Amino acid sequence: MIGFLKHTLFLLRGVMTYALVGPSGTGKSFRAKLVAQKFGIDLIIDDGLLIRGDQILAGRSAKKDATYLGAVKTALFDDREHREQVSRALQHEKFRKILIIGTSERMVQKICDRLQLPQPVKIIKIEDIATKAEIEKAVQSRKIEGKHVIPVPALEVKRNYPSIFYDSVRVFLRRSFGVGASLPKIYEKSVVRPEYAKRGSVSISEAALSQMVVHCVEEFDPTVHIMRLAIRNDTQGYRITVVLEVPYGTKLASRVYSLQEYIVDSIERFTGILVAEVNIVIDRLSIAPSKGKKARRAIDAGPQSV
Repeated sequence: MIGFLKHTLFLLRGVMTYALVGPSGTGKSFRAKLVAQKFGIDLIIDDGLLIRGDQILAGRSAKKDATYLGAVKTALFDDREHREQVSRALQHEKFRKILIIGTSERMVQKICDRLQLPQPVKIIKIEDIATKAEIEKAVQSRKIEGKHVIPVPALEVKRNYPSIFYDSVRVFLRRSFGVGASLPKIYEKSVVRPEYAKRGSVSISEAALSQMVVHCVEEFDPTVHIMRLAIRNDTQGYRITVVLEVPYGTKLASRVYSLQEYIVDSIERFTGILVAEVNIVIDRLSIAPSKGKKARRAIDAGPQSV
């Protein structure tokens, strides 16, 4: 109820959310202020931080986390104390527009839900504001040098996160991007090396994710059996397809949707990764064996996508 009231309050205040999305390392934070200047945006949420102009107002930087998975959870405001701190700051700030930076639309939507902000009125893709060559250069810098950006001046980062500060860069605001003549032409951003980058990368294999899905299904309902399982990853997150055999008489509509939510919530809660979708296919219906029969008889119901 409290979350609903906060969300309603932002709507009544006429708050509009903008999103800047693109895969990790493509230069989103580098261009965050350019986007903010163009659309007259007051606040920026980037990697767990709430930023206004050259100041960090609230939050905790995901760059300070010791592991990559921990950084993902911080960026998603998974921790309640972190989430509430930023929510309180938003309540006290006067603003009409806010920009949320994320690796996918789903990530931005999840951040909006957790901070009780309205869903985006405009989604800007990194490809819309950066050339292919600029994106490739940013990706190479991330992979080879491990450099990340926080869109505030060096002094602010040094004050809050001195251990990860690396360098600062002054950026010229090009008028061709749509910036008015009266706006400042230069701003400063900070280059950092996250704590998790110093220790090497951490990732989750599809085999490990498969094991998690199997465990979730068994924990949710031991009578349901997985026949096939496929996992695919793209810029929007992981896409999981589970082909099942379920007991005859199961109320498919309610149980299957509950299973979908259980798989998504469990994986995102324990790993911090984003699950774009879980597709469940009911391929067989099983009938419990009669007395004296050990084998279970299955009825081939044909594939039923849910």
